[in-house]
Amino acid sequence: MERALIRVDGYVQGVGFRWWVQAVAREQGLVGYTLNLPDGRVEIDAQGSSVALGKLLAMLFEQPPRSGRPGRVTSHAVEWLEPATGVVGFRVR
Repeated sequence: MERALIRVDGYVQGVGFRWWVQAVAREQGLVGYTLNLPDGRVEIDAQGSSVALGKLLAMLFEQPPRSGRPGRVTSHAVEWLEPATGVVGFRVR
């Protein structure tokens, strides 16, 4: 199990981006959350298999998006963390 804290910048708030992330994460069997940050970025804390995380990351950053991803991602940062215990489901905060 791996955990990634991802922050994306661009046109990602107010366009359904977090709900799209939630759907993709659940499809991939990931747990965690996504939330809007005050500075206009979106934060995604996701954990699960490395294959599932790789698919999420690929869909987040593909240009142009072929996955139906709403909005536009212009930059991103990924921080790899130790997996958290007791996390269940994937939700929008």
